[in-house]
Amino acid sequence: MDGSDQAAVARVRAGDEDAFRVLVERHTRRLFRLAYRMTGNEQDAEDVVQETFLRAYRQVGRFEARSSIGTWLYRIAANCAIDLMRQRPHRDVAPPAAQDDGEDDPPVSAAPDPERLAASAVLRHRVASALDRLSAMERTAFVLRHFEGQSIEEIGRALGARTSATKHTIFRAVQKMRRALEPLVQS
Repeated sequence: MDGSDQAAVARVRAGDEDAFRVLVERHTRRLFRLAYRMTGNEQDAEDVVQETFLRAYRQVGRFEARSSIGTWLYRIAANCAIDLMRQRPHRDVAPPAAQDDGEDDPPVSAAPDPERLAASAVLRHRVASALDRLSAMERTAFVLRHFEGQSIEEIGRALGARTSATKHTIFRAVQKMRRALEPLVQS
């Protein structure tokens, strides 16, 4: 665990409520990005992040430091997002890539041509639609693996699943995404 995260957790456990703010400031952006990609909705993502930190604050005494606080928060956020998606009725979602922070994006010309904009919009809609058809567990596993770049072990911890089950869940999600996006590749 990061030394400063470890120190902040120790201070929170000792009753220093302000120390939790350090953890919130350090991890909010990554948790929001995860929650947005899972829910496809900005308001839902904000709700997930808020619920994540509420649960973490209440349960900080149960944090065992076997992994980093970031991994523990990711697991809580993933579970909150899954809970939210199960509670809410099905609805169309915004493309998950639309809320990206742009850190890893290649440079884009100042004036993309209309055909490129139209193709990009179609692709974003198809990806969002395909993600929306995945189960909550499949979507979580897919997002953590392919958008967040987490290892199978990290995803398994976040989902509370064994390695083989995690691999199978990711495999199913990838297969479904391929089938859904295949018409775009062929055209």
